[in-house]
Parts: sequence; structure tokens; C-alpha cells
Amino acid sequence: MKQTFYAAQLFDGDEFRQHQCIEVLDGKIIGLSSGSAEQAEHHIDGLLVPGYIDVQVNGGGGVLFNNRPSLASLVTMSQAHQAFGTTNMLPTLITDAYATMLAAADAMAEAIASKLVGVCGIHFEGPHLSQPKKGIHPQNHIRSITDKELALFTRQDMGKVIVTLAPENVSPDVISELVKRGVLVCLGHSNASAEQVELALQAGATGFTHLYNAMSPLTGREAGMVGTALLNDKAFCGLIVDHHHVSHASCKLAIKCKGTEQIMLVTDAMSHVGSEQLTETFLDMEITRQGDKLTIAGGTLAGSALDMASAVRNTHQSLGIPLAQALQMASLTPAKFLGLDQSFGRIKAGYAADWLSLNANLDVKQTWLAGNQIYKA
Repeated sequence: MKQTFYAAQLFDGDEFRQHQCIEVLDGKIIGLSSGSAEQAEHHIDGLLVPGYIDVQVNGGGGVLFNNRPSLASLVTMSQAHQAFGTTNMLPTLITDAYATMLAAADAMAEAIASKLVGVCGIHFEGPHLSQPKKGIHPQNHIRSITDKELALFTRQDMGKVIVTLAPENVSPDVISELVKRGVLVCLGHSNASAEQVELALQAGATGFTHLYNAMSPLTGREAGMVGTALLNDKAFCGLIVDHHHVSHASCKLAIKCKGTEQIMLVTDAMSHVGSEQLTETFLDMEITRQGDKLTIAGGTLAGSALDMASAVRNTHQSLGIPLAQALQMASLTPAKFLGLDQSFGRIKAGYAADWLSLNANLDVKQTWLAGNQIYKA
């Protein structure tokens, strides 16, 4: 069915436009042109922008994916984040037992087969990480990669697949094999040298998971993973802009070095987002919320209570990044990383009608998926 929408203000993914009429057919945009409200069936208040894409989402709506790896959990998580403008995400499984990984893979395969809106694949953050940089990842489940995990990561029924690994523990040959079989390899939770990172990039790794956090730092004598990531002019970096994980100055440095074309906003959200939940148990750890900060005993950060709307707001209002660039970092840039930028990240003909409207404070007023309103504040 054909629908026509009118937006007085619109950011199309590249530039701001005013008084635009958008034609949508079967969930896709078929036309965008200057027009008036009288020409459209649906009038959109506020600023219309492309839907946000989050490549690192551990939970939401009171559900932690590791604790309940099921289709029902994916529905709950996606709905929770849609209220904050996320129209596509990769539910993320933290380091865990193989049985949990398999359950998560099967849940995602079921979601893809049933065409569940709001998810486009899965992110395995671990288990092939570095013990010294494990963060809250359980030490007893961090392990070397085997044929069993390789076969799971390269299944063809899970949509897009991201694997975060430590390059000092996974050989360039294995990284190359993962990439050849369609996996997006990110580097993170690693104490690798700059040389080891470079070899992983040459093998086909294209991303860095939550830049600065849980990775070998930049020093005067060793670039580490942080310095190598900042120097590389091709790889994408996820960045958590929540006032806790990374200082404002370090955020600005990353954006200045890489440009908004290679820095993508991520939440690293836990179950607390979209919920009044104060505590969550993961294996033998209790994750506690204090304001918008999540920690385990001893003060180690444990994911975040960040949502994408807040990430965009923080990037624009606290870091001073122009709004257009902050919006791109939440939509078009992750779409490019995923290889989906011909379908998502813009409001233009040929793209999915996934968008949201924002008020002056950049709060989400309404969210649409495939031209259907799925959330209203």
C-alpha cells in the first residue's frame, strides 16, 4: 500500500531539508520531493531523521541476552530500544559457554526466518579474548577458537555476524577464514601490540569494539590497539559516549582522527535500558545501576545503561559535534560498516522507511519501521 508522509524538517542522512513529502510503498521509500502538508496523509512533527543502528546491544527491557537467549528475548530487546530510536540492531552475546552461544545463534536464526523487525544479525563479543583485558567477561569461559566455534560463527542463517576477538589469541589465518566466510571481525578486549593489530587488519578485520575500553593503550613507545585504530584510515570504531566509558577529550580525539565516517555510536546496553531494573545477575556477578552507570563489585564498568537517543544527544550537546555528524554516527556510519548503506541510514528513494522524529532536545517522539509507526512517546 502506498503512503505519503510530510515532514517540515528532515535530515536525509547527508543534509537537512525542509517541507518534504515522502512516498512509501511496501515499506520502502519510492520518492522524496518538496511539497506541502496538504499533499500527504501523514504529518510528522519535529525533526525526521534516519533510524539509529546499534551494533552492540547486550540487553534491554529487563532482558540480558546471555541469560535468556530466545526469540522472545529478541522481541523484548528490540521493542525496548525502538523507544529510543533504534530501528536496527545486533543483539550481542557476551563470552559464555558454547551451549549458550548455540542457543543465541538459534534464536537469531529464528528471528531472521520470521522476519522480526528491528534486528539484522548477531554480535558475538568473545569468547576468544585476552584475560588481562577481559572486563566483566567470565575468565572461565575465555578460550581459544576451535572448529566448533568457527562453524557456528559462519552459519548462513543469522543475518549479519560480528565477532569481537583479541588478535594475540586468534591467528591472522583464522581471521582471514572468518572474513572469507562473511563474518565481520572486530578487535577488542585485547592486550595486543600494534604489530599484532596490524596483522589482524591485513587479514581482514574491519572494526574495533568500544574504542579505548579494554584494549592496549597508546603510549609514547607503543601505539597499542588504541593508537593503531586511530591511525588506520579504513577500519570502523564503536564509541560509547555515556560520560563514563570514555572522557570527552578522548571522544573528540577519536572523532578528529577518524572522522564521523568511521566512528559509530554504540550503547553496549545491558538489560536496564527501557526498564526500571536496578540489578541484574550475570553468572556469578551482580550488575548494579547507579544513575546511568552500571558496575560490578569493585567498580568495574559492566556495559551501560545508555540508549542511542542519549548517545546522539551527548555527542552533539556535550562534545559539540554538529548534529548532522552525530546523526550519521548513529545511522549511516554503522550501516556502512555492516554493508547495508544502500538500504539503511538515509531517507532517500530506494531505502527502507525506517525513521524517527526528534524534539528540540533530541528526545524520540515517534519511531517508524518499514513505514509503520511502532512507537509514540
